[in-house]
Amino acid sequence: MTETLTTTDLQPAELAPYIQHTRIDADATRDDMVAHAREAVTHGFNAAMVSASWVPLVAAELRGTGIEVASALDFPTVGVMTSAGKAAEAAEIARLGATQLDIGVQVGWLKSGRYDDFREDIAGVVRASGLPVKVMLELPLLTEAEKQAAVELAMEAGAKYLKNASSGQIETANPESIRYLVERARDGVLVKASGSIKTYRQALDLLRAGAVLLGTSAGISIVTDTGDESTTSY
Repeated sequence: MTETLTTTDLQPAELAPYIQHTRIDADATRDDMVAHAREAVTHGFNAAMVSASWVPLVAAELRGTGIEVASALDFPTVGVMTSAGKAAEAAEIARLGATQLDIGVQVGWLKSGRYDDFREDIAGVVRASGLPVKVMLELPLLTEAEKQAAVELAMEAGAKYLKNASSGQIETANPESIRYLVERARDGVLVKASGSIKTYRQALDLLRAGAVLLGTSAGISIVTDTGDESTTSY
């Protein structure tokens, strides 16, 4: 599902095709990850988002289902990998069976005026992986000028998706940040919302704002309309 939401009365279960069902817990076991993949199929989620080390297992579980296999790198702490290391890992993640890739960006380079390096760090992943790449822009950490530069540089680098943030530790996903990205996205560039998405109503508001994907570990709570402020979600 990659089209902007136009219907405003979708029921909770109808949000599943927009949700990237996420599990990246360090202590998740093989059985946990198999169950996670099967949940994605049962509920009809857009993707199972998993750590790179679990991509082969999850890809095997999802083969033939039409569910995407998503993974992330330079994450959850963004901007800590070298560009060469990031590109090499991106190529390996694609080889292992991922079909989409979320990446952290070099926020410090952007703030230092290293715009060419910032752009090339993203472009290297796009080239090496050959996958649709989603960039976690960490909007709350940026000034207005830096936000504008980050959006433009990410698109110049070939990013397919713009993301407001990497997780709820940076920003709780909100319609204002999503609209900011949607208004600046070029034709063909889409927006994914991420960060403490817990409830059906919050998810629906983000889709109405223009997001086409939602990254959350609370997907089941959202599609069953059982999530509330006490629900855990990264």
